[in-house]
Amino acid sequence: MKGGFQLRFAINCYAKNMAKHSGENTRVVAVVVAYNRAELLAETLQGLSAQSRPADAIVVINNASTDNSAVVAARCRVVTEVLTLPENLGGAGGFAAGIARALSRHRADLVWIMDDDTVPGPAALEKMLQCRENYEGEVCITASKAVWTDGREHPMNKPRLRPFVRLEWMRAAQKVGARPIRSASFVSIMFPASAVREHGLPIGAYFLWNDDFEYTSRLLKHQVGLYVPSSIVVHKTKKFGDSSANPGARFVNEVRNKMWMFRYSDSLKPWEKLLYGGKTAMRWALTFKNGPAQVGKYFCQGIGESKHAPRTNAELFAHTPVSEDVATYREYPRKEDAPFSVLMAVYAGDNAQHFEDSLRSISREQIRKPNQIVLVQDGPIFGELQAAVTRASEIARQNVDVVKLDENGGLARALRVGLQHCEHELVARADADDISLPTRFERQIPMMAELDLLGSAITEFETALTKIGITRIMPQFRPEISEVARWRDPFNHPTVVFRKTMVEAAGSYEDCERLEDYWLFARMIQAGARVYNDPTALVYYRVDSGAYNRRGGRELAKAEFNLQVKFYRVGFTNVAQFVRNVVARSLYRFIPTGVRRSIYRGIGSLLWYRRK
Repeated sequence: MKGGFQLRFAINCYAKNMAKHSGENTRVVAVVVAYNRAELLAETLQGLSAQSRPADAIVVINNASTDNSAVVAARCRVVTEVLTLPENLGGAGGFAAGIARALSRHRADLVWIMDDDTVPGPAALEKMLQCRENYEGEVCITASKAVWTDGREHPMNKPRLRPFVRLEWMRAAQKVGARPIRSASFVSIMFPASAVREHGLPIGAYFLWNDDFEYTSRLLKHQVGLYVPSSIVVHKTKKFGDSSANPGARFVNEVRNKMWMFRYSDSLKPWEKLLYGGKTAMRWALTFKNGPAQVGKYFCQGIGESKHAPRTNAELFAHTPVSEDVATYREYPRKEDAPFSVLMAVYAGDNAQHFEDSLRSISREQIRKPNQIVLVQDGPIFGELQAAVTRASEIARQNVDVVKLDENGGLARALRVGLQHCEHELVARADADDISLPTRFERQIPMMAELDLLGSAITEFETALTKIGITRIMPQFRPEISEVARWRDPFNHPTVVFRKTMVEAAGSYEDCERLEDYWLFARMIQAGARVYNDPTALVYYRVDSGAYNRRGGRELAKAEFNLQVKFYRVGFTNVAQFVRNVVARSLYRFIPTGVRRSIYRGIGSLLWYRRK
């Protein structure tokens, strides 16, 4: 586990170096959710207008206020948009709507959110941006210090510090005057658009209470969050104290939402659920002791409402002005507890040590272990590789089902046969020479709750993980995936997880020299499969010295042409796309290897991928 944490920290640092934004060039959109506090809203907007580093846009979500909050916001010169919802959807619904709007309509790189009783200090935004910029790694969330009107730190908004934090995370945070956190309130936090695209929006059905706990802990499960004391905001609540002082009828929301979180969300690890569950029980006990007589009634009502899963954001926002904005971002997947298989093939040309490393990475080194591993031996193998396959179960520290084929028939046949031996609906692919990160299946399997085909980014490496190359980040959502698929393969094959029934319905893997995965994915997309690409790199993809040479040649050009003919015949591409693809991709296969490498690493990194 120690190695897994170190690896994730190293990847965070690497990602930061690859995609580092400066405070000046980053587009920050502030989102304020308002409901019947016009005077306080005016103070919030005044605080935003006085920032030493102004926000690039300000969106006010008017939660069906009955006072003149909408008028106050509309008259403020720094406000970019005022959007009024047809009904009060609570803080959870308001922030989900505002975040979606900030990204889809205002092109936010970073989203800064707060309530209408939060007054940011003049340097609040500047200090958070400086912290992000100077931190040695990638930061997901930065949280301001919230104080009450008398200057005392507000107990309602103290972020939960990350327990058992790694030493390197703590040192990196201390260097920028911050502390690592596990969750934070929605009173002045900032996070990148990429986090929303990756993890979805807050769950609007929470309405009030624990929506911020669920969402921020979801974003920070494997990413860094920082408490920035130099970024100060004033939270002008009526009283000084935490939210448990006298919850009244809101205790229904507290109980229901906590139960929803523990039951349906995977934002917390199992041991964290025990930790925070114990703290919740103690908090509820104090509420019963000190609260009004109706606490028991509210508790039972909350338990009753929690028996049904929360409504999806698509349902909640269906008849609102932000329905299309919200639909842009996938629903946060409810926890998928289904078992899954891993499918791998090995043949005589594979390296024994690479195979062992790959097998370990998908089994004993995974946080979430597969329920079945199917290894297809594609034809005779010899020597060290044969010995490694014989010891496969010992290497994996779990049973490995080895399926032996008498003759080498190619990857498509091997995977087609192997898929028939997979016992579970969810199947993850892995190659015999790549390395899966320890968090791969823990991250991917819950996402499959609402998907048929899921891929992720990959990071290329050569002989060792110290020699890192391009990170291939594929198109994320179905519209873009479908569009890109008409030109190139929109998935990194060694990263995919799919539903077995959907693959079989599409005809499974068919023979198509070195392009069998592209052909399968195209048919699945055409059949309406629910697809998504996680922008996080979850697999290290091995690229040896002969990789660029193998991407050219007459045989591959011929296979490419045959695939394009298949696409055209099934209606996946039109005439213009067919001609474009044949000409461009044929030229790419016949140019010298050195030129091909330059095009791939140069143009590819600018248009398609991200490189070091």
